[in-house]
Amino acid sequence: MQEGSDLGPTLLKLRYLASRLGSDPLESWVKHEAEGYPNDVEVPEYRKLGVSYQGNFSGPFGSGIRNAPIPAALIEKFAGQHWVKYEMRQSVAAVDDLIAVGKGEGGTLQINASNLILLLQGNVYEDYACNSVVGSISKASLVELQYAVRTRMLELTIQIEKSIPGSADLKLGPPEHRPTINDANKVSQITNQVIYGNYTNVTSTGDTAQITISIATGDRKALFDALVKGGIPDDDAAELVDIAATEGPENENEPFGTRAKGWLAKGMGKVADGTWKIGVSAATSLITEALLRYHGLK
Repeated sequence: MQEGSDLGPTLLKLRYLASRLGSDPLESWVKHEAEGYPNDVEVPEYRKLGVSYQGNFSGPFGSGIRNAPIPAALIEKFAGQHWVKYEMRQSVAAVDDLIAVGKGEGGTLQINASNLILLLQGNVYEDYACNSVVGSISKASLVELQYAVRTRMLELTIQIEKSIPGSADLKLGPPEHRPTINDANKVSQITNQVIYGNYTNVTSTGDTAQITISIATGDRKALFDALVKGGIPDDDAAELVDIAATEGPENENEPFGTRAKGWLAKGMGKVADGTWKIGVSAATSLITEALLRYHGLK
């Protein structure tokens, strides 16, 4: 699969492979990625993209504020979390087209946010009326979505070929390999693990940056790589890896031990002074998810 190539043709091949191997979860995922997700189907986390908002406000004596950023926390408080995380249901072919159209423009994808006008009245600037709201998804988020699908397709292909003898030799035409129920179950397990298991997208509130996490239980290198990729310096990441290797979680819902909590508290100061190249919300989400998976709690 070449970097930057359209995903549509590759998805069609993977859908055929899913059909021949008898895996409903894999076939459903490929179908939805190729054709789009219906409204009654839950989209994977990597398809929930951060949205930034700007508004125009009018005040007394002809005053006004134009193109003012609206904090995501306010949007979530008065309108709900679904306004902060946009569910991208379009097919990967449509995502490819959006990215191609936006090349060289440095633009964004705008969403209809007119319903927010009434919900935000009087809740952003005191004595100022909300006249219009625009929601935007960065082109970088679309590229991250495209990359997330690409990496899952590659990982699925690799894992299936390693686990199912003969799957790499399947060709169009009369079936030469009839999968057993064990094959179908194994492919479904691989699919659930790759699509909904090890991989997690962490979205940074306000800048819509996304980080894909893939960590097996006890994998120190994967934990280190995920932290560094997320914007945490090598030395700090290595320190947390050492802590995680020697200190267990408090319980199944709390991946932080005493030392890890102390490390995180110091880290928030480094977020504030810019040492860590990641926002507070994204850093907390990244570290929590990474430790949950490292300790095998998720």
